[in-house]
Amino acid sequence: MIALLICMMARVQRFQQLGTKKCRTYLMVRNSSEPEVFNAECPSQRVLETIADKWSVIVIYALSTTETSRYSELQRLISGVSQKMLTQTLRKLERDGLVERQVYPVVPPKVEYSLTPLGKTLTELLKAMCKWAESHFDEVEAARLRYDEKSDR
Repeated sequence: MIALLICMMARVQRFQQLGTKKCRTYLMVRNSSEPEVFNAECPSQRVLETIADKWSVIVIYALSTTETSRYSELQRLISGVSQKMLTQTLRKLERDGLVERQVYPVVPPKVEYSLTPLGKTLTELLKAMCKWAESHFDEVEAARLRYDEKSDR
């Protein structure tokens, strides 16, 4: 009896290591290769941190409008972004494989940025998000005003 109990406990621990969830009355094992965006340890959350960032969305959208862009062109195009924030965003996107940085050995130095094939896979989605924001900002602002009026009472 004790051996059976130990064996059952070992199975439960094994299920917990693989990741389990209760589905109706059955204990089901999750496929550990499936991303679970709601799980804090899931790598997809780190990816979402990058692509859901305000400046990342705008930089990717800006880079999608041209084949390549120089730093100064991006800075002129993206109103309100500081030099430090643009630099950090470009480095983060380059690190994640979404942006390519091409340095030319000339004086003064010439650097161009472009989307990688992976970065290009985001363009339609991010364009749609930007267009949605442009189309619905009035409604969002009205909702914010209504909320603020209620919370002031």
